Amino acid sequence: MRFDKRLSAFAAFCISLASIAVAQSEPAPPATPRIYIFDNGAIRGLDPALFNFARAELKEVDFVNISYLIVHPQGTLMFDAGAVSDSAFAGHEGPVTEGIMSATQPLLPQLAAAGYAPADVDYFALSHYHGDHTANANEFAGATWIVQKAERDFMLADAPQGIINPQSYNRLRDAKTIVLENADHDVFGDGSVLVMATPGHTPGHQVVAVKLANAGTVVLGGDLYHYPEERTTGRIPTFEFDVEQSRASRAKVEAYLKETGATLWIEHDIATHAALPKSPGYVD
Repeated sequence: MRFDKRLSAFAAFCISLASIAVAQSEPAPPATPRIYIFDNGAIRGLDPALFNFARAELKEVDFVNISYLIVHPQGTLMFDAGAVSDSAFAGHEGPVTEGIMSATQPLLPQLAAAGYAPADVDYFALSHYHGDHTANANEFAGATWIVQKAERDFMLADAPQGIINPQSYNRLRDAKTIVLENADHDVFGDGSVLVMATPGHTPGHQVVAVKLANAGTVVLGGDLYHYPEERTTGRIPTFEFDVEQSRASRAKVEAYLKETGATLWIEHDIATHAALPKSPGYVD
Protein backbone atom coordinates (compact mmCIF):
# COMPACT_ATOMS: atom_id res chain seq x y z
CA MET A 1 0.00 0.00 0.00
CA ARG A 2 2.83 2.37 0.92
CA PHE A 3 4.47 1.62 -2.48
CA ASP A 4 1.19 2.30 -4.30
CA LYS A 5 0.86 5.67 -2.59
CA ARG A 6 4.42 6.61 -3.55
CA LEU A 7 3.78 5.51 -7.13
CA SER A 8 0.61 7.60 -7.29
CA ALA A 9 2.41 10.61 -5.86
CA PHE A 10 5.22 10.19 -8.40
CA ALA A 11 2.70 9.93 -11.25
CA ALA A 12 0.95 13.09 -10.04
CA PHE A 13 4.32 14.87 -9.87
CA CYS A 14 5.13 13.84 -13.47
CA ILE A 15 1.74 15.05 -14.68
CA SER A 16 2.33 18.34 -12.90
CA LEU A 17 5.72 18.74 -14.60
CA ALA A 18 4.19 17.93 -17.98
CA SER A 19 1.49 20.55 -17.43
CA ILE A 20 4.11 23.16 -16.58
CA ALA A 21 6.11 22.25 -19.69
CA VAL A 22 3.04 22.60 -21.89
CA ALA A 23 2.14 25.92 -20.31
CA GLN A 24 5.67 27.21 -20.80
CA SER A 25 5.64 26.17 -24.47
CA GLU A 26 2.64 28.35 -25.26
CA PRO A 27 3.62 31.94 -26.12
CA ALA A 28 2.37 34.60 -23.74
CA PRO A 29 -0.06 37.01 -25.46
CA PRO A 30 1.62 40.30 -26.38
CA ALA A 31 0.41 43.55 -24.87
CA THR A 32 -0.34 44.96 -28.35
CA PRO A 33 -0.79 43.37 -31.81
CA ARG A 34 2.19 42.20 -33.81
CA ILE A 35 2.73 40.68 -37.26
CA TYR A 36 5.04 37.75 -38.03
CA ILE A 37 6.09 37.54 -41.68
CA PHE A 38 6.80 34.22 -43.40
CA ASP A 39 8.91 33.72 -46.52
CA ASN A 40 6.97 31.40 -48.83
CA GLY A 41 9.30 31.61 -51.80
CA ALA A 42 9.05 33.33 -55.17
CA ILE A 43 7.38 33.37 -58.57
CA ARG A 44 9.73 33.93 -61.50
CA GLY A 45 9.29 34.07 -65.23
CA LEU A 46 6.08 36.08 -65.19
CA ASP A 47 4.85 37.80 -68.34
CA PRO A 48 4.27 41.51 -67.54
CA ALA A 49 1.63 41.63 -70.29
CA LEU A 50 -0.65 39.62 -67.97
CA PHE A 51 -0.69 42.72 -65.79
CA ASN A 52 -0.96 45.18 -68.71
CA PHE A 53 2.68 46.27 -68.47
CA ALA A 54 5.74 46.15 -70.67
CA ARG A 55 8.92 44.86 -69.01
CA ALA A 56 10.57 48.29 -69.17
CA GLU A 57 7.71 49.81 -67.15
CA LEU A 58 8.34 47.64 -64.10
CA LYS A 59 11.19 48.01 -61.66
CA GLU A 60 10.88 44.33 -60.73
CA VAL A 61 8.93 41.62 -62.56
CA ASP A 62 9.33 38.67 -60.17
CA PHE A 63 7.17 38.11 -57.09
CA VAL A 64 7.78 37.01 -53.54
CA ASN A 65 5.19 34.82 -51.83
CA ILE A 66 4.36 35.85 -48.28
CA SER A 67 1.99 34.87 -45.49
CA TYR A 68 1.43 36.45 -42.09
CA LEU A 69 0.50 35.60 -38.53
CA ILE A 70 -1.22 38.42 -36.65
CA VAL A 71 -0.93 37.96 -32.90
CA HIS A 72 -3.37 39.99 -30.82
CA PRO A 73 -3.72 40.05 -27.02
CA GLN A 74 -6.95 38.07 -27.46
CA GLY A 75 -5.89 35.58 -30.13
CA THR A 76 -4.25 34.88 -33.47
CA LEU A 77 -5.14 35.30 -37.14
CA MET A 78 -3.24 33.53 -39.93
CA PHE A 79 -3.50 35.36 -43.27
CA ASP A 80 -2.73 33.32 -46.40
CA ALA A 81 -0.86 30.03 -46.49
CA GLY A 82 1.95 30.08 -49.04
CA ALA A 83 2.46 28.86 -52.59
CA VAL A 84 4.29 25.55 -52.06
CA SER A 85 2.92 22.92 -49.70
CA ASP A 86 5.11 21.86 -46.81
CA SER A 87 4.52 18.28 -47.92
CA ALA A 88 6.59 19.01 -51.04
CA PHE A 89 9.66 19.30 -48.79
CA ALA A 90 9.24 15.80 -47.32
CA GLY A 91 12.30 13.68 -48.06
CA HIS A 92 13.72 16.51 -50.13
CA GLU A 93 16.84 18.57 -49.54
CA GLY A 94 17.13 22.11 -50.80
CA PRO A 95 14.65 24.35 -52.59
CA VAL A 96 11.42 23.04 -54.09
CA THR A 97 10.29 24.19 -57.52
CA GLU A 98 6.77 23.79 -58.90
CA GLY A 99 6.46 25.38 -62.32
CA ILE A 100 7.27 29.08 -61.97
CA MET A 101 6.94 28.91 -58.18
CA SER A 102 9.73 27.96 -55.82
CA ALA A 103 10.41 27.97 -52.08
CA THR A 104 13.54 27.48 -50.03
CA GLN A 105 11.80 26.56 -46.77
CA PRO A 106 8.45 25.22 -45.58
CA LEU A 107 5.93 27.35 -43.71
CA LEU A 108 5.26 25.47 -40.48
CA PRO A 109 8.86 25.57 -39.15
CA GLN A 110 8.75 29.35 -39.59
CA LEU A 111 5.50 29.40 -37.64
CA ALA A 112 7.16 27.26 -34.95
CA ALA A 113 10.13 29.65 -34.81
CA ALA A 114 7.65 32.34 -33.76
CA GLY A 115 6.42 29.99 -31.04
CA TYR A 116 3.20 28.81 -32.65
CA ALA A 117 1.67 25.69 -34.18
CA PRO A 118 -1.42 25.49 -36.41
CA ALA A 119 -3.42 24.45 -33.33
CA ASP A 120 -2.57 27.83 -31.77
CA VAL A 121 -4.23 29.73 -34.62
CA ASP A 122 -7.69 30.97 -33.67
CA TYR A 123 -8.72 32.50 -37.00
CA PHE A 124 -7.69 31.84 -40.58
CA ALA A 125 -8.33 34.05 -43.60
CA LEU A 126 -7.24 33.92 -47.21
CA SER A 127 -6.86 37.01 -49.31
CA HIS A 128 -8.29 34.87 -52.11
CA TYR A 129 -8.40 31.40 -53.59
CA HIS A 130 -5.50 31.52 -56.08
CA GLY A 131 -3.14 28.60 -55.56
CA ASP A 132 -0.11 30.74 -54.69
CA HIS A 133 -1.93 31.75 -51.48
CA THR A 134 -3.58 28.50 -50.37
CA ALA A 135 -0.86 25.81 -50.42
CA ASN A 136 -0.98 25.05 -46.67
CA ALA A 137 -4.57 26.13 -45.98
CA ASN A 138 -5.62 22.66 -44.79
CA GLU A 139 -3.18 22.97 -41.89
CA PHE A 140 -5.45 25.66 -40.42
CA ALA A 141 -8.78 23.83 -40.75
CA GLY A 142 -8.96 23.72 -36.95
CA ALA A 143 -9.20 27.52 -36.82
CA THR A 144 -12.28 29.61 -37.53
CA TRP A 145 -12.27 30.45 -41.24
CA ILE A 146 -13.18 34.06 -42.07
CA VAL A 147 -14.37 34.21 -45.68
CA GLN A 148 -16.64 36.20 -47.95
CA LYS A 149 -19.70 34.21 -49.09
CA ALA A 150 -18.97 34.76 -52.79
CA GLU A 151 -15.45 33.44 -52.34
CA ARG A 152 -16.52 30.41 -50.33
CA ASP A 153 -19.23 29.54 -52.84
CA PHE A 154 -16.71 29.66 -55.68
CA MET A 155 -14.06 27.68 -53.79
CA LEU A 156 -16.44 24.91 -52.78
CA ALA A 157 -18.25 24.61 -56.11
CA ASP A 158 -18.22 21.21 -57.80
CA ALA A 159 -15.60 22.15 -60.40
CA PRO A 160 -14.08 25.59 -59.73
CA GLN A 161 -12.05 26.94 -62.64
CA GLY A 162 -9.02 29.20 -62.78
CA ILE A 163 -5.79 29.55 -60.81
CA ILE A 164 -7.04 27.29 -58.07
CA ASN A 165 -6.07 24.09 -56.25
CA PRO A 166 -9.06 22.76 -54.27
CA GLN A 167 -6.97 19.96 -52.74
CA SER A 168 -4.97 22.57 -50.85
CA TYR A 169 -8.00 23.84 -48.92
CA ASN A 170 -10.66 21.09 -49.06
CA ARG A 171 -10.59 20.57 -45.28
CA LEU A 172 -11.91 24.11 -44.82
CA ARG A 173 -15.31 22.87 -45.98
CA ASP A 174 -15.89 21.47 -42.48
CA ALA A 175 -14.13 24.22 -40.54
CA LYS A 176 -15.97 26.51 -38.16
CA THR A 177 -16.67 29.50 -40.40
CA ILE A 178 -17.57 33.17 -40.24
CA VAL A 179 -19.24 33.86 -43.59
CA LEU A 180 -19.36 37.53 -44.60
CA GLU A 181 -21.75 39.06 -47.13
CA ASN A 182 -19.31 41.39 -48.90
CA ALA A 183 -18.66 42.97 -45.50
CA ASP A 184 -15.80 44.06 -43.28
CA HIS A 185 -15.20 42.20 -40.00
CA ASP A 186 -13.62 43.39 -36.75
CA VAL A 187 -11.85 40.18 -35.74
CA PHE A 188 -11.22 40.85 -32.05
CA GLY A 189 -13.89 43.48 -31.46
CA ASP A 190 -11.57 46.39 -30.65
CA GLY A 191 -10.91 47.79 -34.12
CA SER A 192 -7.26 46.73 -34.22
CA VAL A 193 -7.57 43.86 -36.74
CA LEU A 194 -10.05 44.45 -39.54
CA VAL A 195 -10.77 42.07 -42.42
CA MET A 196 -11.92 44.27 -45.30
CA ALA A 197 -13.99 43.08 -48.26
CA THR A 198 -12.23 44.00 -51.51
CA PRO A 199 -13.84 41.94 -54.31
CA GLY A 200 -12.71 42.10 -57.89
CA HIS A 201 -9.51 40.11 -58.24
CA THR A 202 -11.67 37.18 -57.17
CA PRO A 203 -15.36 37.21 -56.12
CA GLY A 204 -14.53 37.65 -52.43
CA HIS A 205 -10.98 38.96 -52.25
CA GLN A 206 -10.15 40.55 -48.89
CA VAL A 207 -7.35 42.47 -47.17
CA VAL A 208 -6.50 42.88 -43.49
CA ALA A 209 -5.79 46.16 -41.68
CA VAL A 210 -3.78 45.91 -38.45
CA LYS A 211 -3.26 48.78 -36.00
CA LEU A 212 0.21 48.45 -34.49
CA ALA A 213 1.52 50.41 -31.51
CA ASN A 214 4.89 51.29 -33.04
CA ALA A 215 4.61 50.84 -36.81
CA GLY A 216 1.18 52.41 -37.13
CA THR A 217 -1.61 50.90 -39.18
CA VAL A 218 -0.60 48.38 -41.84
CA VAL A 219 -2.83 46.99 -44.59
CA LEU A 220 -1.91 43.49 -45.77
CA GLY A 221 -3.00 43.92 -49.37
CA GLY A 222 -3.16 40.40 -50.77
CA ASP A 223 -3.50 40.76 -54.55
CA LEU A 224 -5.41 44.03 -54.52
CA TYR A 225 -2.24 45.13 -56.29
CA HIS A 226 0.63 42.97 -57.53
CA TYR A 227 3.13 45.70 -58.42
CA PRO A 228 3.58 49.17 -56.91
CA GLU A 229 3.30 50.53 -60.46
CA GLU A 230 -0.36 49.50 -60.50
CA ARG A 231 -1.08 52.13 -57.85
CA THR A 232 0.46 54.95 -59.89
CA THR A 233 -0.89 53.93 -63.30
CA GLY A 234 -4.28 52.49 -62.38
CA ARG A 235 -3.64 49.46 -64.55
CA ILE A 236 -5.41 46.24 -63.69
CA PRO A 237 -4.38 42.68 -64.55
CA THR A 238 -5.95 40.93 -67.51
CA PHE A 239 -7.29 38.08 -65.37
CA GLU A 240 -9.43 39.93 -62.81
CA PHE A 241 -12.76 38.33 -61.94
CA ASP A 242 -14.50 41.73 -62.17
CA VAL A 243 -12.54 44.80 -63.27
CA GLU A 244 -15.08 47.34 -62.04
CA GLN A 245 -15.23 45.68 -58.62
CA SER A 246 -11.42 45.83 -58.51
CA ARG A 247 -11.46 49.55 -59.24
CA ALA A 248 -14.03 50.13 -56.50
CA SER A 249 -12.07 48.02 -54.00
CA ARG A 250 -8.86 49.85 -54.76
CA ALA A 251 -10.63 53.17 -54.26
CA LYS A 252 -12.00 51.93 -50.94
CA VAL A 253 -8.56 50.93 -49.67
CA GLU A 254 -6.85 54.07 -50.98
CA ALA A 255 -9.43 56.15 -49.10
CA TYR A 256 -8.76 54.12 -45.95
CA LEU A 257 -4.99 54.61 -46.36
CA LYS A 258 -5.46 58.36 -46.73
CA GLU A 259 -7.86 58.59 -43.78
CA THR A 260 -5.75 56.55 -41.38
CA GLY A 261 -2.22 57.23 -42.63
CA ALA A 262 -1.79 53.46 -42.98
CA THR A 263 0.97 51.76 -44.93
CA LEU A 264 0.10 49.25 -47.65
CA TRP A 265 2.09 46.02 -47.91
CA ILE A 266 1.65 44.60 -51.42
CA GLU A 267 1.96 40.90 -50.75
CA HIS A 268 3.99 39.99 -53.83
CA ASP A 269 6.27 43.06 -53.76
CA ILE A 270 9.95 42.19 -53.34
CA ALA A 271 11.09 45.61 -52.11
CA THR A 272 8.41 45.86 -49.42
CA HIS A 273 9.24 42.53 -47.85
CA ALA A 274 13.01 42.78 -48.22
CA ALA A 275 12.84 45.61 -45.68
CA LEU A 276 10.75 43.67 -43.16
CA PRO A 277 11.97 41.20 -40.50
CA LYS A 278 11.06 37.55 -41.02
CA SER A 279 10.00 35.10 -38.30
CA PRO A 280 10.94 34.90 -35.48
CA GLY A 281 11.26 38.66 -35.86
CA TYR A 282 8.06 40.68 -36.05
CA VAL A 283 6.59 44.12 -36.62
CA ASP A 284 4.59 45.73 -33.83
